[in-house]
Amino acid sequence: MKGIFITVEGVEGCGKSTQILLLKAYLESRGREVIVTREPGGTAIAETIRSILLDPENAALSPMAEAFLYAAARAQHVDERIRPALEAGKVVLSDRFADSTTAYQGAGRQLPEETIQSLHSMATRGTWPHLTIVVDVPAEEGLKRAGHVNPPDRIEMEPIEFHRGVREAFLQIAQNDPARVHVVDGTRSVEAVAAAVRDLVEPLLGDL
Repeated sequence: MKGIFITVEGVEGCGKSTQILLLKAYLESRGREVIVTREPGGTAIAETIRSILLDPENAALSPMAEAFLYAAARAQHVDERIRPALEAGKVVLSDRFADSTTAYQGAGRQLPEETIQSLHSMATRGTWPHLTIVVDVPAEEGLKRAGHVNPPDRIEMEPIEFHRGVREAFLQIAQNDPARVHVVDGTRSVEAVAAAVRDLVEPLLGDL
């Protein structure tokens, strides 16, 4: 595929969405065609699944059912939006992707690693980020930030121990795959984080 696939990850309220918009503007200033999307979501069908996953009324949703729903949304997202954009040579910026399932359903819900990897294989079928940026903040700070914007969704309502485990999982993912996954200190100013993100993205631009 001719395009570049970049994902931004992190705990709730870490500032991913802000950084993605700033990165989009930077890439467009460099003459790149950029698609911004998110998970779960990114297509009409996947957004419908998102509404199920994040609705606090669905507290009875089992961990395995949750994981299957995330995988179903991802499969639709990859087929309908991500892969066509990459084939067209565009830059795809996604707010979350499969690493979030590893962190939230793997570490957070404690589903077996082999289950998570099998779901990744089925949902992505080889479509994988060229670069993943983890915007890292303590779980407590992220939840405090998120709470200032909207009422908590089903995931944000999980106990703090859940979110601490998710953060540690993201850091472990970065340690296990240092060529692809890079951690940026999200406690710094928005401008400082954006500069660090640009530094990580810049080496990819010559590949476009």
